[in-house]
Amino acid sequence: MRRLMGIPVAAVLLTACVTINVYFPAAEAKEAAKEFVEKVIGDDAKDVNVKPVPGDGGGMAVRAYTPGQHLLAHVDLLALVGIGAAHAQEQPDITIKTPAIQAIQARMAERFDAQLRAGFDAGALGFASDGTVVVRDAAKLALKDRVAVNQAVADDNRDRKAVYREVAVANGHPEWEAQIRDVFARQWIASARSGWWYQSGGAWKQK
Repeated sequence: MRRLMGIPVAAVLLTACVTINVYFPAAEAKEAAKEFVEKVIGDDAKDVNVKPVPGDGGGMAVRAYTPGQHLLAHVDLLALVGIGAAHAQEQPDITIKTPAIQAIQARMAERFDAQLRAGFDAGALGFASDGTVVVRDAAKLALKDRVAVNQAVADDNRDRKAVYREVAVANGHPEWEAQIRDVFARQWIASARSGWWYQSGGAWKQK
């Protein structure tokens, strides 16, 4: 009987271990996104007062509650399963320093300065809420530039989707791709210069 009673406890311990160690590090992802975005947009954006993103709930990483954990409040769960507390509590870093990510970043920075910045300054382009760039008002582009800008936007959006995927994969959690995209989408808007357009709640707004 005692042996059978020990099985549920062991299961709870293993569940608690997984819950503690596997979570999306929102604060670290936000810092990584800020570093990436500001390098793409350029030094000019750093001199502008950055406004918070509407609806940004901050970077708190929430640990899930494990059923029955109040019964184990005074038990060193991690020691029992052979995992040190220091390891479990360590704040994970989100790396953006892989060759693949840095190659995409370099392409995006070059494209932004050469082809996209003028479109944002003119009000023709905007940051969409899904982390992409949109041609929101083609009339603000010179007729001779429209084909090239449309192509640049398409190329940039391919790179954006690729980098969100690469960041998730590089950090060992491909399932984080949607969360990475959401963090980056907020950061593009937060780092935008005054006068640039962004999408919020389905409507276009100007910073």
